[in-house]
This record gives sequence, structure tokens and C-alpha cells, in this order.
Amino acid sequence: MQEAERSEVEPVTHGLTLLALGRARMNKVTRLATPMLLLAGYAPDADWLSYFGGPAAVFAFRRTMLHSLAGTAALATVVAAAFWWIGRRHPKAPVRLWRALLVCYIAAGSHLLLDLPNPYGLQLLWPFRDKWFAWGIVETVDIWVFAILLLGLLLPALFRLVSEEIGAHVQPRGARRGAIVALALIVVYGGSRWVFRIRAEEILRSRMYHGAAPLVVAAYPSSVSPVTWRGMVETENTIEEVEVHLGRGGYFDPDRGMTNYKPEPSVMLEAARQTVTVQNFVRFARFPLARVQRLRNGYQVELVDLRFASDTPRPSGFMVRVGLDEEMRVVKEEIRPVPPRRPGAAGR
Repeated sequence: MQEAERSEVEPVTHGLTLLALGRARMNKVTRLATPMLLLAGYAPDADWLSYFGGPAAVFAFRRTMLHSLAGTAALATVVAAAFWWIGRRHPKAPVRLWRALLVCYIAAGSHLLLDLPNPYGLQLLWPFRDKWFAWGIVETVDIWVFAILLLGLLLPALFRLVSEEIGAHVQPRGARRGAIVALALIVVYGGSRWVFRIRAEEILRSRMYHGAAPLVVAAYPSSVSPVTWRGMVETENTIEEVEVHLGRGGYFDPDRGMTNYKPEPSVMLEAARQTVTVQNFVRFARFPLARVQRLRNGYQVELVDLRFASDTPRPSGFMVRVGLDEEMRVVKEEIRPVPPRRPGAAGR
């Protein structure tokens, strides 16, 4: 199966965060702390292997078990226990179990804290609840988060080289301070985007859309600017996509967005809804939209979640396709990347 997900924090950001945690003295908590950080911090993404198991496996495992509080705690415990066992071979410098657990829990927790802010979400309370938690305040690849982490790790080394070159006093804790400042700035940045998102959603709720009242609204990041948001509004018959500009001189026109009309009830949609893949997708999706296409030997039903729709030239998010024959029997179920939207395309 092709990679169907773009709404995921790419591994470089995870790695930079783990390195920053190490620089912030986590690498001094116990021997082998750095490999513990990296292994426990990346371990939740092992559920990416579910893509090889087909649609049912994706919805059963991706961002569920290993990205839950219980799952990440179990992973961190296993990693810590493994390093503690390895450390027993060196009795002169053993790995203390409680110190290893501390390092691994912080690393695994950082993974969740990086994945929660993007629109995809996690099933944090699995297996007790199947609710998806998603803050939706930053893009998958946020250039500001990446830049803050990179500068926090590289600038202290650069300042050290310059200081040595001119013979000035070198700050011994520069690397530690740089990492701590970078992590703090990310928290401040995330908090500011949270405030902007709340403001954008307030604006979306305050308007009418082609004479219809909003039922559900949400705002998602749409650019590198924290004051520009992509608004999603569900009304009785449509799902509206409209930009919200919060900066100085910002404007908002609810009638200048893209209108996606909900499909009429049909036997094709009802047949597709009976499949486990569609049922799982509907539970996951925030703004699901279905389209029915007539084929030579039957029908094809496509479902997309419009929060992942994109005008960029790359695929964004994933879609579900269900093939039906003339007798409304299911002949195919698959998950595929959402193709880039054609310029000027409008919902129907």
C-alpha cells in the first residue's frame, strides 16, 4: 500500500526534540540515556507497519494502541527494562531502573505532545474509549518548530567556535541553555497558535453561510503564518471551506469560500456504509464527504475528510474507496492518498 498519510509529524522534528531533551540534561540522568531517548521516543511510530495489513489494520492500529497513554507507557517500560537488563552486565556503572523509566517516559511523552497538535489526532484513551484527540494548531511539518529546534541545537556550537576563535570566555553550559530555550519557545509558540485558533473559530461561528447557520466549525493551520487559518464549517446541507485572516487588516467573507454539497441518500452510499472500513473512517473523520461515481460494471464510493484537503501539489491525507457491483455487493475496499485538488475545483 502507498503511504497514505501526510498529517503526521515527520521524524526529523521528533529527532530534534529528542536531541534537545538530551542536551537539556536528560542525557545525564543515567548511563545510555541518549539511546534510551531515541528508542523510546520513536517507538510509538512502529504502528506505521499497519499499512502493510490493509485498511482494517490501519484503522485498528494506526495512532491508536501505540499512541495511547497506556500503549506509550507500556513501550517506555519495555525499553527501560531492556536497557536496565543490558546495564546489569556492567556492575561498576549499572543502569538504575527508576532512572531509565524516567528517561523513557519523558521521551515517549514527548512523542505524544508533538503528534497531538496536528490535525490527525490520537486515541489517547485506548482501549477504554475510541475518541480521537487532535488539537489542530500546527501543520504536519511546521517550519517554525523545525527552525526553533535547529537553532537551539546549532547556535550554541556556533557561538562556542566564535568565542574560541577570538579568545573570549566560553560558556560551559551554552548547549544546555540553548536546548532549554528552544523547548520553551516551542511551548510559547504552540500556546499562541492555540489562542489564534480559538479566535478563528469564534469568527466562523458568528456568521451565516449562504443563509444557513453553522452546525460545526473548526479552524486548521493553512500556512507558515499563525494568523492565517483554513476554516471548516458544516451546515445542514453543505461543508464550507473558507480562509480566516486574523492579522492587521485581516478580512473574512463567508461567501467567498468553497462549498461542498452533501450527497443525497442512495443505495450505493448505504451499501458502502455497511463496510467496516467506512464505519471506521466515519468515526475517525471530522468533516467526511462522500461522492458516488458510476463505473462500467458498478459504482465507486469515495469518502474524504475535508480537514486534510489541500491545494498543494502533493497528496494530503487519505481517502477510502469502496467498489460495488450492479447488485450492490462490495468488491473492493482500499485506502489511498487524497490527490491534489485541481485549481478552481468546487464541491458538488
